Amino acid sequence: MDAWHKIRSSSGLYVLKIIHGHGSKGKGGSTKDTVRNWAFRQRGRFLAVIPGEEYSLFQDETARLRKDVGAFPDPDLGTPNPGITIIWIKDRA
Repeated sequence: MDAWHKIRSSSGLYVLKIIHGHGSKGKGGSTKDTVRNWAFRQRGRFLAVIPGEEYSLFQDETARLRKDVGAFPDPDLGTPNPGITIIWIKDRA
């Protein structure tokens, strides 16, 4: 996973958006399940794992992320999207 290595070695990147799709029938596909299961098993390495369905300023972890990292432009924010997962990487400082 090149993006994972890039974000882990960066001093300024803290958010990884994984676009995995949501399955052909809209109920969740195997890639989505694999990504979210992996993130759950690795959760001690992250400050938060935010399913796209919950990626909203009304969700506590999203609000904390945006307050800490900054209000970067993101068209997926506030639009429930089961095809993405947001991972907030722990500060390495």
